[in-house]
Amino acid sequence: MIVPNWLPPVNPIQPAATLLHDLVDTRLDVRFDWAKQWLLGTATVTVRPHFYPQTQLVLDAKGFDVKSVKLVTGGKEKTLNFQHDKRRLAITLDRAYARTEPYQVRIQYVAKPNELPTGGSAAIRASKGLYFINPLGTEKNKPRQLWTQGETEGSSCWFPTIDRPNQRMTQEISLTVEGQFKTLSNGLLVTSKKNNDGTRTDTWKQSLAHAPYLAMMAVGDFAVVNDSWHGKAVDYYVEPQNAADARPLFGRTPQMLEFFSKKLGMEFPWEKYSQVVVRDYISGAMENTSATVHGTEMTLKTRRQLLDGNSDDVIAHELIHQWFGDLVTAESWSNLPLNEAFANYGEYLWNEFKYGRDAADLWSQKQAALYFEEAQSKREPLVRYRYADKEDMFDRHSYQKGGQVLHMLRNYVGDDAFFTALNRYLTQHKFSAVELAELRMVFEEVTGEDLMWFFDQWFLQRGHPTVAVAHSYADGKVTLRVVQKQDTLYQPVYRLPVTVTTWVNDKPTDHRLVVTKASQTFQLPVSQKPGLVQFDSDKTLLAELTEEKSQDELVYQFYHARNFLSKTQAIAELKPKVADLGVSSMMRNALNDPFWGVRAAAAEGLRRYRGPEGGAVRKDLERVASTDKDSRVRAVTIATLAAFQNEDFSKVFSQALNDSSYLVMGAAITALTKSPTVAAQSRIEALRTEKNPLIVGALSTYFTLNGTIDHYQWYLTQLDDADAATLYQLLQDFGTYMLRIPAVERDKALKKMEQMARTNPHYEVRLGAYHGLRTLSANMPALKTTLADIRSKEKDERLIGIYNLLQ
Repeated sequence: MIVPNWLPPVNPIQPAATLLHDLVDTRLDVRFDWAKQWLLGTATVTVRPHFYPQTQLVLDAKGFDVKSVKLVTGGKEKTLNFQHDKRRLAITLDRAYARTEPYQVRIQYVAKPNELPTGGSAAIRASKGLYFINPLGTEKNKPRQLWTQGETEGSSCWFPTIDRPNQRMTQEISLTVEGQFKTLSNGLLVTSKKNNDGTRTDTWKQSLAHAPYLAMMAVGDFAVVNDSWHGKAVDYYVEPQNAADARPLFGRTPQMLEFFSKKLGMEFPWEKYSQVVVRDYISGAMENTSATVHGTEMTLKTRRQLLDGNSDDVIAHELIHQWFGDLVTAESWSNLPLNEAFANYGEYLWNEFKYGRDAADLWSQKQAALYFEEAQSKREPLVRYRYADKEDMFDRHSYQKGGQVLHMLRNYVGDDAFFTALNRYLTQHKFSAVELAELRMVFEEVTGEDLMWFFDQWFLQRGHPTVAVAHSYADGKVTLRVVQKQDTLYQPVYRLPVTVTTWVNDKPTDHRLVVTKASQTFQLPVSQKPGLVQFDSDKTLLAELTEEKSQDELVYQFYHARNFLSKTQAIAELKPKVADLGVSSMMRNALNDPFWGVRAAAAEGLRRYRGPEGGAVRKDLERVASTDKDSRVRAVTIATLAAFQNEDFSKVFSQALNDSSYLVMGAAITALTKSPTVAAQSRIEALRTEKNPLIVGALSTYFTLNGTIDHYQWYLTQLDDADAATLYQLLQDFGTYMLRIPAVERDKALKKMEQMARTNPHYEVRLGAYHGLRTLSANMPALKTTLADIRSKEKDERLIGIYNLLQ
């Protein structure tokens, strides 16, 4: 057995940036050369020495042509000498300036973002700061847009600044654009002036200081849907054809503003709040101060798509960032979880408030699963002062694990202390940069307890506990044995405060325990043998947990569970035991649970069921697939029915092709893939013009087995129109589909796939195209040379690693 080594290579220490100067204010006057994809700018930057006198000012200015640098004093300008290496602009000042002497420099420059390397991370796929979308207007069905992405250090790709998270500045940005375009930036629109050449200059002023990476611009033909909260503008910028969908999508934002303001005890601090949806965005969304940018793929949904679930999670995530990240900012990327863990947990808090504890716990279950998946190959401290690249911090540790750790902290200290501490943290540190110790000290001030043990093991140590629990009953006592099984060479033995609940005569008794050893035994007094002993009955512990429970105990747990996670744990662990009448009865009852997540878990748990009441179970599943009020349950149940071999549910599947839900329709198409009826075939063919990603993805899978040469053009069209996530699957399906058509017909598609594998800006699209070509290489050996060349020229480390595994 190979024991994984969770210790990464020793990376350099990454401290917070040394403060030689403090940014004070930035004023920009910018216009754009769309054909060249350049920004033509004048920046007036106000700074002051942080403490020591300075004779030189160094600004980040990536990829610029710097035309001039001048000192501005009393309205007069004085030319300054400078050196610029395309990364940093070193300005020689006319004298030494003390910390009491703020001064201004004015820089004329041209920003050329496309001359910069792509860069980026899994979370933020590029780092060139400024992006022109369809700049010449030559791409059909795509608008001309321009937008920025500052995190991590992309702002200095479009204006000169000290591009570090521990800086803060006020700002004013004047954008000169073509008359038909709308603009958006941080703060308030203070003037809008029409120019004689048909352009317009909009000036946006951010009067409250924030970090440079949070500065933003967006330009495009947007419809602006207006809302408000407490007298502040709340606006939604979308493409005109999506105007009717903006309020159903974003309309809960004022309620979120109210909720977070009350929950945190601090009113939303900025002058307005806008959200804009843009094309080809390189991330999911970004919490620019007072002006969040959303990508179409993650956030945009039509009214019909909203039937399958809304975008509240990402909207809430970016909104709570306005407090955690924008108002109080991590001083270094090492401390990124101080931004992202809170944004992740903001999703939980909103779900809990708006949709109930069950919905929040379902969200939490998915987040924990994402972290555990990453932890199979990577285990790092949450706050890590050693990393190879700052982009490495944008992972499931900083986001998903971070949110789960905050949930444990809340559970440990209690709601009153938790939210009192958050208010104190925000109040004490607003408009400043912080590190982890400051969060810890606030919680210690509130609770009166030294919490170094909690912050050390969860924020500063790697990994998570792997816990095995067993219990027995004798002589009026439950003996509980708890073993921490994680490899303690790389991970700590954890201190784990947990609640253990015993049920006697259907009455629960909670026992508060603290596990502190690798192997520990506890004695719990009970009046008789309990029907159930449940470790971590609150279901807040981030751990890989196994408990020895009988089938009867698991069934008992389902019926007596106090939370969603306890119910679904019982369903999941009973899946292999569905030959028992009590279990099948429990599963059937779960199909009628008030919460849709339990019903969906039960439907999934009955996949390929072969136990007693088989006929009744199938009828229940058919009923749920056709009539459940939640489309997500209907879709899961259709997939469950499709897994039964040699059984005909085509009537249910065909009926589902007419469902109002895209999710259900997609599940039905997939279910019919292996054996479509004649009637279903014609109905599916009629869906070829659908653009919804769920339908396109399902049709792509369907045509791999049922397509003819007539569907070749359909695939080619989708390669031009589909989003990146859909293309990843579609390109692989296309490779399989082309095995079924004559080789002489494949040339056009092969050229297109090769081009996408080499040059598409989305790494997942390049990977999908590579997979598709690799499938075809099985009977087209010449493609192996092409694949080798693609591998040799790929620069993305993620893809290089995957390609090496595939060889």
